[in-house]
Amino acid sequence: MSVQEYEMIQEEDERCLKRYRKQCMQEMHERLSFGPKFESVHELESGEAFLEVIEKEHRLTLVVVHIYQHGVKGCEQMNSCLDCLAAEYPTVKFCRIDAVETGAAERFSSEVLPALLVYKAGELLGNFLAVDKRLSEEFFATDVEGFLNEFGLLPEKEFGACANEEDDAGDVE
Repeated sequence: MSVQEYEMIQEEDERCLKRYRKQCMQEMHERLSFGPKFESVHELESGEAFLEVIEKEHRLTLVVVHIYQHGVKGCEQMNSCLDCLAAEYPTVKFCRIDAVETGAAERFSSEVLPALLVYKAGELLGNFLAVDKRLSEEFFATDVEGFLNEFGLLPEKEFGACANEEDDAGDVE
């Protein structure tokens, strides 16, 4: 076996070992991740559904509820932001409900929308009204994420063992 062949075999071994380590780390992380995964925003159809999601969700699950109304400034933008955050924080249950559907539309007038309510184990952790007024005029998911993190409400982001694919890109011949 030539030196060149030996080096090629060594490089291939390294690539295989790197892929195997990533796979093992991902599997270990998945085994250690407790609770359900949501990965999308859930539309709540009624006040009863709103109460149920707060009261019956697993005690370790963070529930973020967006109360919105069609045509109210900032509500559609907040819906888009939460769609992005739901993908980034799959262990957080993001929900939205139209203010009219809550059965308490008079309490949620357009002046206080968009509203974010944050619950864990049935307890209200955060009650944020007119959230768009606390953000820049044109806000994005990172702004909402930063806002929630200011209050320590979001968990650590999910570990992505396979997210760093550029390591492998330089190894492919």
